[in-house]
Amino acid sequence: MLMVSTVASVEARENSELGRILHQFDIPEYLQVWLEPAIRLLLVLVIWYLLHKLVSLLVRRLETRLLNTTDLKTESQFDARKRVGTLVGLLKQVINIFLFVILALVLLTQLGVQVGPLIAGAGIIGVAVGFGAQYLVRDIITGFFMVLENQIRVGDVVTINGTGGLVEVLTLRTIVLRDGTGTVHVFPHGTVNTLSNSTRDWSAYIFNVQVAYKEDPDRVIAAIREVFAELRQDQEIGGKVIADVEIWGVDKLDGTAMTIQGRIKTRPGMQSDVGRAFLRRLQAVLIERDIDMPSTAPTLQIVNPLPKAP
Repeated sequence: MLMVSTVASVEARENSELGRILHQFDIPEYLQVWLEPAIRLLLVLVIWYLLHKLVSLLVRRLETRLLNTTDLKTESQFDARKRVGTLVGLLKQVINIFLFVILALVLLTQLGVQVGPLIAGAGIIGVAVGFGAQYLVRDIITGFFMVLENQIRVGDVVTINGTGGLVEVLTLRTIVLRDGTGTVHVFPHGTVNTLSNSTRDWSAYIFNVQVAYKEDPDRVIAAIREVFAELRQDQEIGGKVIADVEIWGVDKLDGTAMTIQGRIKTRPGMQSDVGRAFLRRLQAVLIERDIDMPSTAPTLQIVNPLPKAP
C-alpha cells in the first residue's frame, strides 16, 4: 500500500505543471516531494498578500470618496471623519476575517487536507453553537444598526447606562469607553439600554454666574456679552465656537446670591476648552468692574458701635 501511494504521488506530481517544471531542472525526487508543496504554499501566501494589499487600497479609496462626497452643510468635516472612520474600521474587520478564513481553507487544501468534511462538520457545530450564541448574534446585529444609523462613532463623548467616557474602540460586538480617570469600560452592544451622545453635531457649555444680590443683572449680562465677544476674536478658541452666546437671565435666587445662566454652543467635544477660557476671562472682567461675587464666609457688620468707657 505504501508503494502504491508513493507511485501515485509521483505520477500526480509529474502530471502537474509545477512538477513538470521541476522535473526539467533534474531535481531529485526526494527534493521534489518537499519543494513542490513549499512552492505552492509560498505562491498562495504571495497571492493572498497581494490581494490583501489590493483590498486595503480599495478601502482607502472608498474612505476618501465618502469624505469627498460629504455634505458639509449638514455635517462638519470633523463629524464626517469620525463617521467614515468608524464605518471603514468595521468594514476592515469583516474583510480581514473573510480573507483569513479563505487563506486557511486554501492552505489546508494545498497540504492535502480534505476541507469538505471540515466545512460540513463546522456547519453541524455551528448549529449547536448557535443555540448558545444568541447574545453574540444580538450584539452583532445591534452594533451593525447602531453604526448604520450613525448613533455613535469613535471619538464621541457618550454616556452608556449611566457611565460616561470617550469612545476609543468600536467593534461589531462591543463599545470601549475610557472615562476621565483612565478607567476602561466595555459594553456589548446588546446591553446598551440608554445611550447619550454629548458630541453629536454640536456641544454646549452651560454656565452659571453667581453674583451678589446688590448687583444689577443687566450690568452683569453686558459684561458676559463683552467677554464672549473677546473670546470669539481669540485665534485659538474663537474657531471652536459656532454660535452667539445665549443668556437665559436670572435662573435662581438663594440665600447668598443670584445666578445668571446661559449657554455657549461649540464644535463637538470642544465645550470644556471654551468654558475654561470663558470663565478665566469673565473673572478678570468682574474684578475689574467691581462686580461682587457671593461669599460663603460669614460677615459681621457693626451698625452702632458702643461708645468707649471713660
